Amino acid sequence: MSAISIQNLRRHFKAKKGSFLHRTTQETHALRGIDLEIQPGSLFGLLGPNGAGKTTTVRILTTLLLPSSGSVRIHGIDVAADPDSVRAHIGYAFGGEKGFYDRLSARDNLLFFADLYQLPMREQPKRVDELLELVNLTERREDRVETYSRGMKQRLHIARSLLHDPSVIFLDEPTNGLDPVAARNIRAAVHQLRDAGKTVLLTTHYMFEAEELCDRLAVIDHGRILVQGTARDLAAAAETGIVARLETRGANASLCDKLTRLPSVVDASLEFLSDRELITVRTSLAAPEEADAIVRKGLESAEETSLLHLSLREPALEDTYVSLVSQGNTGAPE
Repeated sequence: MSAISIQNLRRHFKAKKGSFLHRTTQETHALRGIDLEIQPGSLFGLLGPNGAGKTTTVRILTTLLLPSSGSVRIHGIDVAADPDSVRAHIGYAFGGEKGFYDRLSARDNLLFFADLYQLPMREQPKRVDELLELVNLTERREDRVETYSRGMKQRLHIARSLLHDPSVIFLDEPTNGLDPVAARNIRAAVHQLRDAGKTVLLTTHYMFEAEELCDRLAVIDHGRILVQGTARDLAAAAETGIVARLETRGANASLCDKLTRLPSVVDASLEFLSDRELITVRTSLAAPEEADAIVRKGLESAEETSLLHLSLREPALEDTYVSLVSQGNTGAPE
């Protein structure tokens, strides 16, 4: 049995617009037929741009929002029909600065929430201390939460989501806005969750993080899954090959358009710096010499552009993601 099973999931929102006498109803389709199967003990990454449908999907999976149609099950339990049973199996670390009593210590906060989860009183102290150790907060457990940094609060959110020992954990952008050291600590905690056999669904905008942590991935855009599988599966679907990085002077958007139209070029993007431009060209070519040749050929007709430096590298997940979203972007939702 899948830990998470989603079949043809749809969610739309209606909003009233206009004046009192001329009001109209506008319908937005946030999810338009999502299908996902996530196996027990896996760490699954849900990737997509802002407004793609990631948070809506997570809110439905965590019983915070009802689906408009479709089937959503956690360990075979229907999320809409039996949300109380689902909540016994899931934990949700929503992150941010809120959600705790700032004047209480971290330990007292977790003891309070352990009571809400109806953990037996005699088991609570041991369980709280275990979780504080898991998220590396033991030394600060008696300090007030108001003295905690954002990263420490994020780790405390993860600890709280684990109090009732759920089998499925949802982490919605857990490292968003954190400094590199704090983000690394969060990733270490996520590794430990996977090692403990938990099923983890992670949403993130950081491609290197998804590449490091996740067994399987799905890219969502405009409420649809574009592709899912391993990082290699995604790269194959996007036809991602060698990536060329050009440092130039005199380049403009029309040059990028010209490069994009070349055979075997997936896309080209332009970034302006103070004294030069950087062009990233993603190709479907596996051989570096072929990518070098095709890019240089595209520059031949751009007499107004000077090439300062050209480097080639193997594709990363970020390159795959950009290509998939660029290809799958068909405009505004219905």
